[in-house]
Amino acid sequence: MIQIDEKEGIVIFQDKKYNIGSPEAFKIISNAWIRSGWDAKYVYSFAWMGRPIIQLPEDMVRTQEVIFDIKPDVIIETGIAHGGSLIFYAGLCKTIEKGRIIGIDIEIREHNRKAIEEHFLYPYITMIEGSSVDESIVNQVKTQLTDEDKTVIVLLDSNHTYDHVLKELRMYGDMVSVGSYIVATDGVMENVVGAPRTNPDWDTNNPKKALEQFVKENDNFIIDEPTFPFNEGVITERVTYWPSAFLKRIK
Repeated sequence: MIQIDEKEGIVIFQDKKYNIGSPEAFKIISNAWIRSGWDAKYVYSFAWMGRPIIQLPEDMVRTQEVIFDIKPDVIIETGIAHGGSLIFYAGLCKTIEKGRIIGIDIEIREHNRKAIEEHFLYPYITMIEGSSVDESIVNQVKTQLTDEDKTVIVLLDSNHTYDHVLKELRMYGDMVSVGSYIVATDGVMENVVGAPRTNPDWDTNNPKKALEQFVKENDNFIIDEPTFPFNEGVITERVTYWPSAFLKRIK
């Protein structure tokens, strides 16, 4: 049970008191906020330049920090849905005057395809319809890469089961350039078991467990939390649906 006394500026958790402005109190409150937001479907309330984007704002801002730092030639994303994240990444490419997006989805619904294709940022986007772990689809993605594409980042946001994400990691990992990342999103699944819209096996059947297995079998990657490029506060951890999501290629 969490007690928050705003007047006194304290948080009480497990019979311990914390200053409300401490990293410990912030983490306690953030964990409760994450669970509350899941139940309330908070992430279903945002759009980016006209397209729904079903992500926590912090996850997108932190990803922007990484993208701006590495300035990729290609951003590959599995999972398109309404296209909000494709548009988000395309806008970054336009702003930094570098890069393009390849989006893969097992089904691109016609109204979503039409809206994306009519968007002014569509020239930065290529969409491929099919399963992200179908070998023919993976080969299509590879044919989109050229010798000039020195820096590639991959974001996995399609089917979030352990088996599917592990397959994606194995199939797309080699496309990632040294110093860049493959990002397995939505590992928060293991932390919300028992909440609405969850399954009992999510404690093990989730992207976070898949990436942990992947780094055990592939020493080219490490789980590497990107540092904040700017921080004048006391918080050093992300408030995120993507815990331990960033796998950096080191060789």
